[in-house]
Amino acid sequence: MPTQPSLTLQRRINAKPAKIYAAWTVPSQIVKWMHPNNNDVIHAEMDVRVGGRFRILLRTPEGEEHDVSGVFQEVVPDEKLVYTWAWRSTPERESLVTFTLRSEEDGERTLLTLKHEQFADVEARDNHEVGWNNVLDELARQFA
Repeated sequence: MPTQPSLTLQRRINAKPAKIYAAWTVPSQIVKWMHPNNNDVIHAEMDVRVGGRFRILLRTPEGEEHDVSGVFQEVVPDEKLVYTWAWRSTPERESLVTFTLRSEEDGERTLLTLKHEQFADVEARDNHEVGWNNVLDELARQFA
């Protein structure tokens, strides 16, 4: 059986893990910085606990809305999140995101690793890679 496409991205961010974790998990913070492909987050819900759900509603510059949601499978505050990821338009194409934070030697910087796996196809992976790179670049700018 062929392996499903995946991607792994990393960023070094000038902030402690707790600040990055909060930016990633607190809805009022997410709407401020998450802008994949120039989309805006117009609504975010986060129930950050194992079995809890999240939902993010994005709006494109043209006014189109895209809705993504999932369920948290692993939660280690300030260190790791594992959650499912599925767009409302294609719920059968559920994938898996693992977000990890590791404090660097000085304690003031963090290595963020985002692994997104179980994509339905290479095109889906490539599209998400562009969006995730936008998101991680903007997150890093928030703490520059």
